[in-house]
Parts: sequence; structure tokens; C-alpha cells
Amino acid sequence: MKKLALMAEAWGAMALNRMRAGLTMLGMIIGVASVVLMLAIGQGAQSTVNDSIASMGANLFIILSGATTSGGLRFGSGTTPTLTLEDSQAISKLTTIKAVAPIYSGTAQLAYGANNWSTSVSGTTQQYLEVRNWSLDSGQSFNASDVRAASKVVLIGQTVAKNLFGEEDPVGKTIRIKNSPFLVIGLLSNKGQSLDGRDQDDTALVPVTTAQTKLFGNPFPGTVRYIMAQAISDNMMEEAEQDIAQALRLRHRISVNAEDDFTVRNLAALAETAASATKVLSFMLGAIASISLLVGGIGIMNIMLVSVTERTREIGIRMAIGARRKDILLQFLLEAVMICVMGGLAGVLLGVMGAWLVSKFAEMTVVVTLNSIGISFLFAAATGIFFGFYPARKAAYLKPVEALRYE
Repeated sequence: MKKLALMAEAWGAMALNRMRAGLTMLGMIIGVASVVLMLAIGQGAQSTVNDSIASMGANLFIILSGATTSGGLRFGSGTTPTLTLEDSQAISKLTTIKAVAPIYSGTAQLAYGANNWSTSVSGTTQQYLEVRNWSLDSGQSFNASDVRAASKVVLIGQTVAKNLFGEEDPVGKTIRIKNSPFLVIGLLSNKGQSLDGRDQDDTALVPVTTAQTKLFGNPFPGTVRYIMAQAISDNMMEEAEQDIAQALRLRHRISVNAEDDFTVRNLAALAETAASATKVLSFMLGAIASISLLVGGIGIMNIMLVSVTERTREIGIRMAIGARRKDILLQFLLEAVMICVMGGLAGVLLGVMGAWLVSKFAEMTVVVTLNSIGISFLFAAATGIFFGFYPARKAAYLKPVEALRYE
């Protein structure tokens, strides 16, 4: 009952100074709203990166061909065709590797009726979908016999399907790729953007032998642009990378002191780096927004000090009729906490509304979580206790006689 009475008194004191309490609360509202909004933006960025990482596939390696040296100039990886279909078959036999897909890609114009679309066409094998963790919305994938026969069949992504067929079902239809007829046997499910912002759905997949012999040609028969390999588990990534390098060095007859004529890139490591960067971004945004909470807390302390000064005589009367120091301390502390809690609730609502507006009009991914709301609200309450304690203590330790004399 005593605590309820103190809360009622604290509420009454706030009601007598509505304007001052409201302005004090405004600092806390802005602070909490800023924290909620910034954390939502940071979590949204992290969610976008995580989705992009997941869309790439798990535990992936990309093996690129060697570099070219001409006239003293060294060109980048992939400029010398050193990888072959046989290399991919050798990698697939490693005990640390789950699936392998060779890639021979190029750009081609696709046409269906009056519609046409230029896209990336990748020649690969049936294991590509497993490596990329990619499913089909409809139809089926090509198989080993299609690869052996260099069949003119194709799987198309959602972006290609939309531009060529609109709302029409593409499966079973015949399109033209570089003026050659191809049967659409499957529609790939939606993948979205990659980490570099590329539309992964803007693609078409054909058997690797078809790409080599009937679409793009191959001056070096049997070679591929690059190979994608999937390790059995994330715990075996390092061992798998070593196995791949050793297997290729043996196949390519590279001597002990010679450089590799290929490059193995661990996409999981790159993905972890990107994820770590977004975590740091999320933390920094939250930390920057927390400064406004600090400013709001200082404002609360200043206002409470003014309140103590104005109510010095009242404090003296309370002490004279039996109020203890802890009662005075609790009363003023409750006033500060109530201002922060009410400002925190309003700030959470404002922050959630702001996140919704950012998502709608800025077309950014924002994620408001219960954790971010809880952290912001608890931070607001803690701010009230921290910055309200000094004014409350000052009030509690006033000398009754001097307080009664105060004018």
C-alpha cells in the first residue's frame, strides 16, 4: 500500500507539471525510438546478408582456372582453361566432398514468340541444384543421359520466365537460345539477389556438354570455366580444401615447388566475413542511437534537480511529520522511472512505426525483434534509475530544518 501511495504521489507531481514532464519524456521517446529503428535497420541488413548466404548454398568452394601471363603481365584467375570435366569427376570422389558441379557459362539471347531476353546461360550437370541447394517450382531437372547426349533441354530462372512467358507456364514450351530450339523442362524456384547484388534468378541452365558443343563452342575441348564443390559439413571445410588442392595438383602434374594453376575459394569464409561486417554495423547503429538515450537521461537528471529545488519546503514538511529518507528517495526515484517507462513505451511505438515507414517507402529490409524492443525498454528504465538516483538522493538527505526555512 505504501508503494502504491508513493506512486500516486509521483503521478500527482507529474500531473502538476505536465508540460515539463512531457518535454522531459520527449528526450526519452526520441532516444528509445532511435534505438529501436537503428537496431531494426541493422538486423534487416544482417537478415539480407544471411538470406544471400543461404541462397548460395552451404559449405561451398569455387575452383577457378589458372592465370594467364603475357608480355610480363599477369591476368586474373580463370583466364587460362586448366580445369576439365575429368577434374570435377576426380573431386567428386573425395571423401570430404558431397557434390560437385562443373560450369561452362556464357551470355545468350533467349526468345519465345515475340519476347526475347538476354541472360547468363550456364552449362552444368544434374548435381548443380544439389550444390546450390536450389529446388524446382515445376518440371524436372536434366539427368546424366542428357549430359552424355548433349540434349537441348533447359531450366530457367524466375526472372527469365517472367520476361519470356509472363504468367504462362513455361514448362513444356520450346524457346530459342542463339536461334537453336531448347525444350524448357523445369522452372527454378526463386533465389533472390546474391551478396554482390546480382539477380540469381536471371539465369538458364543447360547440360554442360550442350553448352560446350552447341551453344558457345570450346577451343579447348573438355575444359570448363570453373567448378563448384560442396563439402560434407562445415567442420570439414579446411580438410576438403586441402583435398581438392592435392587432387588437382596430382592430376595437373604440378611439381612440389611450382605454383598452382588453379584457385580454390572458400565461399563460407567470405560469407562469414560479410556476416561479421553486418553484425558490426548493427552494433554501431545501436551504439550511435544509444547516445540519444544518454542525452535524454541527462535531461531527466536536470529536470529532477529543478524539481527537488522547487519542492524543498514540501520535502521538509514530509520529513517533519515522519517521512523517512528512503521514502523521499523512493518517491523521487519513482518519478524519474515513471517518466522513462512512459517515454520508453511511446518510443517503442514510434520506433516500430518508423521501421514500418522505412520498409515501405525506402524499400529496405528492416527487422523489429522482441529482443531489440526489450533491450530498448530496459535501457530506458535503467536510464531513469541511473540519472534519477542523484536528484532523489539529494532530496532524501536534505536537513528538515533547513528545508522548512527554504523559500
